[in-house]
Amino acid sequence: MPHQIDELIRRIKELEEELEAELKQKREEFQFSIEKKRVRFAEEVARQQKRLKTGLVHYLLQSRPLNIITAPIIYFGFIPFGMLDLFLSLYQAFCFPIYGIPKVKRGEYLVFDREDLPYLNVIEKFNCFYCSYGNGLFAYAREIAARTEQYWCPIKHARRIKAAHDRYPRFFEFGDAESYSKGLERLRKEYDKIK
Repeated sequence: MPHQIDELIRRIKELEEELEAELKQKREEFQFSIEKKRVRFAEEVARQQKRLKTGLVHYLLQSRPLNIITAPIIYFGFIPFGMLDLFLSLYQAFCFPIYGIPKVKRGEYLVFDREDLPYLNVIEKFNCFYCSYGNGLFAYAREIAARTEQYWCPIKHARRIKAAHDRYPRFFEFGDAESYSKGLERLRKEYDKIK
């Protein structure tokens, strides 16, 4: 069984590499490069994209009224997001060194590059920032939780769970007490292997 899991993980990694090659090809197609975390478009491409930008007044006039009315509710999410962000940073700063768990690099999960898109107006850029922050924060939180689970309770569930994190396949089978008791300390040290 572990051999089959290793083989599936190997195939997944190959597909991820293939996906990365396709994404690189797309970058070349749209003629942009990334320099010091900033996206740079070829001049002609940037000019073409600016022509497609929707003006702020036109954007607001074509927006559905309910979208405008509910926007403050959506943006209110910044408060719990900020509190979660602070908690996660403090949690891993204090607890992870004690347990010997490598810290999660926040910058690998929170990526803000859509403001470099010339065809977005200020509201669209702000919305993209908000979505990048929310989704990046939850991905960051998930990795912190996954590393915590790997340390404290690396046991699979009896029932199938939807969208398990990438550390989950290495966890011990539900009910396999022998593997758990023999392998827990080993698995607690294998953070780099399971990425």
